[in-house]
Amino acid sequence: MPDATTWETMLVFAIALVIAVIATFIISAIASIIVRAVARRRDWAGILIRRARWPFRTVLLVAGAWISIALAFPDASWRPPVDHAFLIAIIAAGAWLVAQLFLFLADMGVSRYRLDVADNRVARRVHTQFQIVRRLVVVVIVILAVGAILLTFPGVRAVGASVLASAGIASIVAGLAAQSVLANMFAGIQIAFSEAIRVDDVVVVEGEWGRIREITLTYVVVVTWDERTVVLPCTYFTTKPFQNWTKYGSALIGSVELDVDWRISTDAMREELDRILEDEELFDGRTKVLQVTEATGGLVRVRVLVSAADSAALWDLRCLVREDLVEWIRDQDAAALPQQRVLVGSEPAERTEADADRSGATDAASESRRQAGEPSAAKPATGSIPRAGLFSGTADGAQRASEFTQAIPVQPQDEEGARAGADADSGDDRSADPDDRAR
Repeated sequence: MPDATTWETMLVFAIALVIAVIATFIISAIASIIVRAVARRRDWAGILIRRARWPFRTVLLVAGAWISIALAFPDASWRPPVDHAFLIAIIAAGAWLVAQLFLFLADMGVSRYRLDVADNRVARRVHTQFQIVRRLVVVVIVILAVGAILLTFPGVRAVGASVLASAGIASIVAGLAAQSVLANMFAGIQIAFSEAIRVDDVVVVEGEWGRIREITLTYVVVVTWDERTVVLPCTYFTTKPFQNWTKYGSALIGSVELDVDWRISTDAMREELDRILEDEELFDGRTKVLQVTEATGGLVRVRVLVSAADSAALWDLRCLVREDLVEWIRDQDAAALPQQRVLVGSEPAERTEADADRSGATDAASESRRQAGEPSAAKPATGSIPRAGLFSGTADGAQRASEFTQAIPVQPQDEEGARAGADADSGDDRSADPDDRAR
């Protein structure tokens, strides 16, 4: 049965523990009040309190309990293992507090860069780099805390000395065992600072179109357009090609292709395209091109190029243009609907006499016009609709042509040499025989 001294010791310990708990919450409340008073009308005060409240209380509570035991049981034989346990708890709680303080600083760093604005390229770069750095620092803090805890054991310190003596072999074995993990970690750091991809970038990977949702030290999370989640290792983005549609900007050009009959009126189709895009909010006004790109297989292929501010708007704009052009062809130019022509029977081996006479008359008329110096045929008017091309017709097209063609400028001649060359050419032309010039 416990004696009076034991009861007194337990009472002292209980009182000291209660005082430690009360002091923990009082100190925590006072610290919160001070932080809010210093940063009045500032958002970072609430973030700091939310991040550091429980780690700070844990450190104070563990320290208070340790002090209570030291005061109540100063000479107990079981104190060494208990003190060791409290030391480990203090190290763990301190690492938690340091990690939360660093995360608070990281949150403050990225809070000034918003992702919900139109031009957020710099913001996406900063968020990506901070995501990688904060994970890397947290991993380093955890490793240091685990190392500090292990060093509190005398046996581990002895093993550590022997490991340091054979550090070369140990590092080789560890490197071979964690080759893939280390490769992904270094790839994650490379992605963060090379800006190959950033948070919220639009990418096409493994045939999937989506946005970068998260970048960690070992993997990248891509959310596809249909809300599926694709998880890829960081080494994928450093070893394989992929498409990044927002690397230098979000504006894109997309195509709409239609196979129609040869009787299609391209000028009327351009007028309809102008009408479709005239007041369309999805169209950014940069590129608007309609061209016939193929004429094989009994059909002609019409390709329409349009531009939009981002990939989502471009997809909707392409669908809109395709639907309206299909309806226009069906309702207004039914002769241009795709048709398959089939020749029934065999063609005669020789032309009929009437076809031969008709062909001969046509050839004779063409020959007489050629000898008389008249044009062989007049090209029908193609309409007044301007035909803008992908590399011509607009300022945007001319700029694109200069980027892709990289034309080499011709070296200018001196004025006297140019005039002499021009006079010589004109003199040669005047002295030449008309028949020679014709030839």
